Amino acid sequence: MKIKAQFAMVLNLDKCIGCHTCSIPCKNVWTNRKGAEYMWYNNVETKPGIGYPRQWEDQRLHNGGWHLQGNRLALRAGGRAHKLLNIFHNPDLSTIDAYYEPWNYNYERLIDSPRRKHQPAIRPVSQITGEPLDLKWGPNWEDDLAGAGETAPKDVNFKDLDHAAYLQFRSVFMFYLPRLCEHCLNPACAASCPSGALYKREEDGIVLVDQERCRGWRFCVTGCPYKKTYFNWKSGRAEKCIFCYPRIESGQTTLCAHTCVGRIRYVGIILYDAERILQAAAAATDQEVYPAHLEILLDPRDPQIQATAHAQGISASMLAAAARSPVYKLIKTWRLALPLHPEFRTLPMVWYIPPLSPLQNYAAEKDSGDILDHMRIPVRYMANLLTAGDEAPVRLSLHRLMALRQFMRNRRVGEEKDSPRQSETGLSESTLEEMYRLLALAPFEERYVVPTRGTVAHGSTLEVQGLSGFADEPS
Repeated sequence: MKIKAQFAMVLNLDKCIGCHTCSIPCKNVWTNRKGAEYMWYNNVETKPGIGYPRQWEDQRLHNGGWHLQGNRLALRAGGRAHKLLNIFHNPDLSTIDAYYEPWNYNYERLIDSPRRKHQPAIRPVSQITGEPLDLKWGPNWEDDLAGAGETAPKDVNFKDLDHAAYLQFRSVFMFYLPRLCEHCLNPACAASCPSGALYKREEDGIVLVDQERCRGWRFCVTGCPYKKTYFNWKSGRAEKCIFCYPRIESGQTTLCAHTCVGRIRYVGIILYDAERILQAAAAATDQEVYPAHLEILLDPRDPQIQATAHAQGISASMLAAAARSPVYKLIKTWRLALPLHPEFRTLPMVWYIPPLSPLQNYAAEKDSGDILDHMRIPVRYMANLLTAGDEAPVRLSLHRLMALRQFMRNRRVGEEKDSPRQSETGLSESTLEEMYRLLALAPFEERYVVPTRGTVAHGSTLEVQGLSGFADEPS
């Protein structure tokens, strides 16, 4: 067993209000320069929809991520021979139109306009060419279902569903999906790079681009199935989300998490067995990848895991943070959070709690079938998004969220003491109270558990949440 530490993030879609507050500080701090105008390391999409860039989820078009060739894991976009033959022309590369050509306006024309009978008008101008643009797409083109009547039929998450029925006015549904780099355990972007410029940090699993080694081949852009690696047209180098590592290294959380007004994000450390990554990523079917992914995540409170991890060089501060981290509970203990498109086989480390939605016609049909089948958002849609079409984990997560709501409603209003839904999900009162605190009331320091370096002197004893006897080496 080779234990490594990895930063992970959980996003509670049940609370996201689509305000884009997470995207703005990220944009202002990390992509405020020439050549990066079209980049959004963090963006918020409205589902259903095809997203940014266009149809990023459809790997029949983009050839991102991994797939099985026989019993062997291989890149969809081809191996070394394929890349060598296409090194001066990447056939799978998305054009700027798939993202959007960034534009601006000549505001001086409004300010400096002489007095006139009619108000002056200005046209959008490309920030790349300087020429006038006819706007046809943008990063939030589908915001709040704008244009979904035209674009949503191409949403791959409607697989096995009649999209036309769900896009009718009275049946349409909507939720928000914030997205950032997944900082995967098995990153296809790094495996696709001929220069070896993309790498995964040994100490915390953050995936970065070495700007000195990058040669601008752009195979990382096509290799990433989430399309969160970008090409800077000005510098000729690849760029991507850096998980705000300068902030992380000083004990602060990411900007997107820090500024989230909905308090939907949780950041912490996960321990995993690196020797079993290939086994998990090469699971026999797409639906088996998620359970295999869960299996390689290790309990940070297990004394044996703690001892082995420390013996292998993981610092005491990192282990203490992992023991206090909220993400392990949400992902593995309570099984509330699920990975985004596990069928890409990259083993992503940004996970999502699926949203509950209003019931439709449940009063007339409350004795027939699963209550989730009367919800506005189809379970099948959520399963296609989060579990490669396997509905069972989605149903478990949603039933537990409903049990939590009913438990708190009973406590506040005084209805049933022991609800059937609570007993069906196997959750005790103490567990429900802990879930409620974390999902609804948890303060900043409980939602973001970020270790700092060199805080414990050599030879001292660490006493944090039951973790004792380990100390950091001197820095």
